[in-house]
Amino acid sequence: MSMTETTKPTTRNDPMEKTVQTPVSRRGGYLALWRRVPRELGFLLPTLPITVVGLSVLSTVFFTGTGMIAIFVGLFVVVLALYIGRAFGLFELARLRWAGQAPITPPRWDPNGEPATPLRTVLGPLVNGHYWLYLLHGMVVNFIVGLVSWIVTVVWLSVGLGGISYWFWGRFLPNEGTGSVRLSEVASDWMLPGNTLAIDPFAGQSVFQLVLGVTFLSTLPFITRGFTALHQFIARGMLGAWRSEALQREVADLSASRGAAVSAEDRSLRRLERDIHDGPQQRLVRLQMDLASAERKLETDPAAARALLAEARQQAHDTLEELRALSRGLVPPILQDRGLIGGLQSLAARSTIPVQLELTVEPALRLPSEIERSAYFAASELLTNAAKHSRAIGIRLHLALRRVPDDDTTWLDLWVIDNGVGGAVPTEAHGLRGLDERLRGPRGGLSIDSPVGGPTAVGVHIPLTDTALSSIAVS
Repeated sequence: MSMTETTKPTTRNDPMEKTVQTPVSRRGGYLALWRRVPRELGFLLPTLPITVVGLSVLSTVFFTGTGMIAIFVGLFVVVLALYIGRAFGLFELARLRWAGQAPITPPRWDPNGEPATPLRTVLGPLVNGHYWLYLLHGMVVNFIVGLVSWIVTVVWLSVGLGGISYWFWGRFLPNEGTGSVRLSEVASDWMLPGNTLAIDPFAGQSVFQLVLGVTFLSTLPFITRGFTALHQFIARGMLGAWRSEALQREVADLSASRGAAVSAEDRSLRRLERDIHDGPQQRLVRLQMDLASAERKLETDPAAARALLAEARQQAHDTLEELRALSRGLVPPILQDRGLIGGLQSLAARSTIPVQLELTVEPALRLPSEIERSAYFAASELLTNAAKHSRAIGIRLHLALRRVPDDDTTWLDLWVIDNGVGGAVPTEAHGLRGLDERLRGPRGGLSIDSPVGGPTAVGVHIPLTDTALSSIAVS
C-alpha cells in the first residue's frame, strides 16, 4: 500500500507494536522550529564536503568519458558517471528524510517496470532523463546551493555561539594596538552620538557581542529551516518522480487491483458452483427420488410412503439451510441490518476460540457496503484460520480508523491477533494469499507477523473513500 506504516494496538510484550511516523507538523510555533534544528544542522553542516566529493568524482568520471567517446570506451565511462550520479542523488534523498523532510518518491528506473536486460542496464541510462537530472544535480546544482547554504549556516552558527561566549574567550585575545577600532564603540557612537560615558572597552565589547550572538541564535531556526526547505524543493523537482510517472503508476496499480478483484471473484464463483453442485444439488436429486418413490407407494404401502415423505421433508429443510449458508457467503444479511460492527460481533460470538473485541470506532459507524463486505470476509477468514491452525486459546480482534496526514486519507485497520504457535506464511493457492489478492480489489493490503512460537498478528488495511472525520473515535 505505499502503505505507509501501519498501526497496531499496543499491548505489553507486543512484538508487532508499530506507530505511524509522519513529518513534524508545520504548525508547532517557535519551539517546534528549535526541535528541528539539530537534525537540520546535521544535514547542512556536512553538505559542503559531500557536494565537493560529488563534484570532484562526477566531473572527473563524466568529462573523462566524454573525452574518450571517440574510441567508444568513453560511452561506458559516461554511463558509469550516470550511475554514480544516481547514487549521490539517492543519498541526498535519504539525508533529507533523516532531516525531517517529507519523503520524495524516487523515479522508476526501469521503464514501465520492464525487466532489466544486460543491454538496458548498460545503455538504458543514456536515454533516461532522470539519470541526467541526477547528474546535473550532483555535479552543478547541489554544489552551488550547498556551498551557499553551508557558508551562511556556518557563519550564522559561529557568530551566534561566539557572541554569547565572548565574555569568556575574549579576555584571552591579545590587546589591540592604539589605532584599533572596536565594533562596540562604532555601534555606541552611532546609537548615542557624542556620548562621554566611561565604559570599560572589554565590557562594552562583551555586551555588544552578547546582543549580536543572541540575535543570530534566535534567528538560527529560520535559517536552517529555510535552507533545508530549499534543498527539499530542488530535490523534489530534480530527483523525484515526474507527475506523468505517478499517473502511470496509478493506472498500473488500478489495473492490478482490478485484475486481483476479478480473479478473486472468479475463484469465489467457482467455489460457489462447486458447493452448490456438491451440496444442495445432490440433496435436491435425492429429494426428487424420495418423492417419486413415495408417489409409487402411496396406494400400496401408505406407511412406507409416509416415511419417505418425512425423509423428503428433512431433505428439503437441510437443503434450505445449506442454501441460506451459501447466501450468507455472498452478502451476509447481518451487514445490511447492523453494519460491520454487528457482523464482527456475530463472528466473535460464533468463534470456537474466545474472541476479545477491541473496537475504537463509534458503535453506529457505517461504511460503504464494499468496504464492510471486504472487512467482514477478511475477519471471517482470519478467525477460521486461527481456529484451524493456530492452537490458540484466545484471540483479539481490533478495529480502528486511522488518518494519514501526508495524503489526507483514512484507512480501516482490522487486526486479528492470536496467542497460538505462529508460523503463518502466505503460500500459493492458500487462504492468506487469496485474502491478500481479494483485498487488492479495494486497493487494500495484508500485513503478517507470525514468528515461530507465536503470537500471530495479521492486519487488514483498506483505504476509505467516503468516511466522515467524526466517525473516528477519540481515545
